[in-house]
Amino acid sequence: MSENEKKNNRSSLKVIALCGIFAALVFIGTELKIPTAIGYMNLGDGVILIASYFIGPAAFFPAAIGSALGDLIAGYPVYIAPTFVIKGLMGLTAAIIMAKSNGKKAIGFLLRLLAGVLAELIMVGGYFAFEVFMYGKEAALGSVAFNFIQAGAAIVIAIPLTYAIRIKKQK
Repeated sequence: MSENEKKNNRSSLKVIALCGIFAALVFIGTELKIPTAIGYMNLGDGVILIASYFIGPAAFFPAAIGSALGDLIAGYPVYIAPTFVIKGLMGLTAAIIMAKSNGKKAIGFLLRLLAGVLAELIMVGGYFAFEVFMYGKEAALGSVAFNFIQAGAAIVIAIPLTYAIRIKKQK
């Protein structure tokens, strides 16, 4: 095995390990619940955005798996499949947008904000579409405000933490 192949294998193993760690962290963030009239809000989205920043498009997997497991444990089995897709797409979208930093080491604030906003719009729109299909438009509208609050909280949590963790990493 060449030195280049060994390096690629180590890099792949590192991404797989980080995916596992972030899946656990997304699950834990999802379990930190704030009850609402029709379900709950959680902090898992913030972890998804952080994972997107650190592991790139592979963030699809911890976002999807950690969030879907959260629905399973919380007793919302009807949400497991849509959550897997919606949260996975959130992680993937945020990572792809942050990859647009043109190879710069530091991803700027506006790019992080854009990634967070677009990823969270996927969450709000995705759950709205699913709930319209399952429960009707009126019921689905009831969760939109809570989803926007959760989205805003995720962005407010994730952006400063990506800066703080990056600063800590560089020391």
